[in-house]
Amino acid sequence: MQKDDTSLSRNLGLLGLMATGVCSMIGASIYVIPFMIQRNVPGIGPFVLPAFLLASIPAIFAAISYAALSTAMPRAGGSYLYASRSLNPYLGFIASFSQWFGLSVVIGVISYVVIPFFRDFFFALGWENLAQTLEIGGVRMTLALLILWAFAAVNMLGINFYQRTLIPLMILMFGLGGLVIISGFSFNHADFNQAISDFQIPIIFETSGTFNIWTFMAASALLFSSFIGFDAIAQAGGEAKNPTKNLPRAIWLAIIVVGTFYFVFTLAVYHAVPWEFVASEAQNKDLTAASLLSYLLPNWLSAVILFGAGIALLNDLPAMILSVSRLVFSWSEDGIFPEFISRINPKTKAPVRAIILSTSVSTIGILGSHFAGDFFLGIDIMVTAMLVNFLFMCLSLLFLPKTNPELAEKQTIIKGKSARALVGSIGSLFLICFLLIHTFKDLSSETTHWYFHSTYVYGIVISLASLTFYFRWRNLKKNDLDLRNKFKTLPEH
Repeated sequence: MQKDDTSLSRNLGLLGLMATGVCSMIGASIYVIPFMIQRNVPGIGPFVLPAFLLASIPAIFAAISYAALSTAMPRAGGSYLYASRSLNPYLGFIASFSQWFGLSVVIGVISYVVIPFFRDFFFALGWENLAQTLEIGGVRMTLALLILWAFAAVNMLGINFYQRTLIPLMILMFGLGGLVIISGFSFNHADFNQAISDFQIPIIFETSGTFNIWTFMAASALLFSSFIGFDAIAQAGGEAKNPTKNLPRAIWLAIIVVGTFYFVFTLAVYHAVPWEFVASEAQNKDLTAASLLSYLLPNWLSAVILFGAGIALLNDLPAMILSVSRLVFSWSEDGIFPEFISRINPKTKAPVRAIILSTSVSTIGILGSHFAGDFFLGIDIMVTAMLVNFLFMCLSLLFLPKTNPELAEKQTIIKGKSARALVGSIGSLFLICFLLIHTFKDLSSETTHWYFHSTYVYGIVISLASLTFYFRWRNLKKNDLDLRNKFKTLPEH
């Protein structure tokens, strides 16, 4: 296999790794999902925060598995590498391919939907002409493409430039999100009821707030998406400083920081706004933290919170582009994708071709969102793909000592057999449960066409991945008689 003389640069420090996970996890969803869940899962009522806590359990077990596996295999393309070396190359590829496809399309969707956040920000400031310009379809699509490829360029300029861009964005995001938390805890339900009385808005009590186990589990499965993203840290394993220590530390820091921030953020908004009002309004229009708190806040502060939501969305892009491009890079290193894609730019030490390929798929997400007049099914596909991926990580932790004892010896987080069995088994059971709930909810939903069910689309993606793997594996076998043993070892980068 032809290789360049250059290699990935191990300059990504602990803070940069943590920022990669945090920014992949906290997007505009934190401003939307905890409130629109009242429409998507009717009847969840006052149980949003307990459902979030339940959702954190499988995420924690998956995080333990990721952290342990990262110490044994600190290379680019983490999740693909972990499953391919612990289970088998086919399972590693199909799981990571669906993850790559779903995330790549979602990157495009994020680039497209960020524009309305800034449009509303300009409306709040009274800059109506500029805001109306952003409503023009061609302008919106062009700006989305510029934003997407600008952040792709950030990745192409190398890991040092990436860190200098991402860390300040993360700090700004937390600062602006902190305004929501302070604002929420500054008011209570009595203040809100007084405020909306001036607007003469009635609250329609369409839900009783009675606990229902099915509703609760469905909400937890949806809120599990809040924890999707910390795996981006594992994908950057080939560029981490002191990877066997910093990768697991960054994973834990990301989970703790994001989980705490998400919980306090949501609690603050529901502290100020009664859940009955949220449930009532969610039936008729899209809600955000900014729109709910706008009844209590001056216009300028509402505008700042809207700006914070836009920054939170932008934060997703550089970290997610890094994540998906390193999956492609890792496949190419193994020969599952054409070898030339893994070539590294000698100046920036970045896998430029892998970045361009992944960003091109994200461009399809933008074009599809624009011309179809609706978003792709990438978000639902991503949730399914990540549930499968996290399941494979728990299984990889279980089976690594049997399938690859040499790599298992390098694992430093969980050495005991009983502890490994406990983490892998409990995590797998939770994730299977969530995957079944998510799939049943998707297949039982009413849609106008079959392809609006993400489960069917996910099946097509898996089929494409299987065909790709079959033909590439057949070619590899012609050149390497000992191919299976080759996949017991780690690639160079």
